[in-house]
Amino acid sequence: MSVIPFDEREGTIWFDGAMVPWREAKIHVLSHGLHYGSSVFEGERAYGGRIFKSLEHSRRLRRSAELLDFQVPYAVEEIEAAKALVLKTSGLQDAYLRPVAWRGSEMMGVSAQGNTIHLAIAAWEWPSYFDAATKMKGIRLDIADYRRPDPRTAPCASKAAGLYMICTISKHRAENKGYADALMLDFEDNVAECTGANVFFLEDGVLHTPRADRFLDGITRQTVIDLARRRGIEVVERRIRPEEMTGFSECFITGSAAEVTPVSEIGPYRFTPGAVTKTLMDDYLAEVQPKAQAA
Repeated sequence: MSVIPFDEREGTIWFDGAMVPWREAKIHVLSHGLHYGSSVFEGERAYGGRIFKSLEHSRRLRRSAELLDFQVPYAVEEIEAAKALVLKTSGLQDAYLRPVAWRGSEMMGVSAQGNTIHLAIAAWEWPSYFDAATKMKGIRLDIADYRRPDPRTAPCASKAAGLYMICTISKHRAENKGYADALMLDFEDNVAECTGANVFFLEDGVLHTPRADRFLDGITRQTVIDLARRRGIEVVERRIRPEEMTGFSECFITGSAAEVTPVSEIGPYRFTPGAVTKTLMDDYLAEVQPKAQAA
């Protein structure tokens, strides 16, 4: 798929309550969200014309904004209707959707009490991060230099744009060394998450995943935990030290963009994509596909 800059694409974007031509969905360079990171967003996937866990994403978008001390000026039901309209208008059945809310340009300082809050929603074709063959070999991860911040220093439960600044740096550094992504530790040097995905490990048939109280508790993460428990697989959410990765046999990451992706390597640690990872990959794909309507 050719790479077309996002400001040069065709189509329409929902922008503050109206569908506007894609290339005209613009904001001023002196918008608070650009300068101070006062922006929140969601990443969602549609499968067969249905947005997976759409309601959960819409609720989280509003909650993320509240944690940044602003209100998205649309109710959850209005956001749901807007996303459905965007998907329908795009003509896509399988798509990635990006709702984003931000503070506008009325005030340009740290304080922005009077700024208008804007909301835009776009959809485009974005295949899985990794093809099936690459997935089953397992991707390689570096270990990031930067840590996820202490929850006392940042609103870690918000999907806030500003919190992704160190993720971009970390992913670039990993890619420049030949890795697909980077694993980030928390402020106490425990295993946390990847730059845009949560992480799971398998040991003796039990799944272990970092407790999500110091970073975003992903909706895909929650889905996979539920799928594992339906299979009778025990899931333990806890603090995980990096050196414990020596004893784990399988590893995978989860996220709306990454879906369920096996990992073969994290820095000096090695894993073999196996039956549990493959089962949860298949279960997740079955879960996201629209269910056939009963006759």
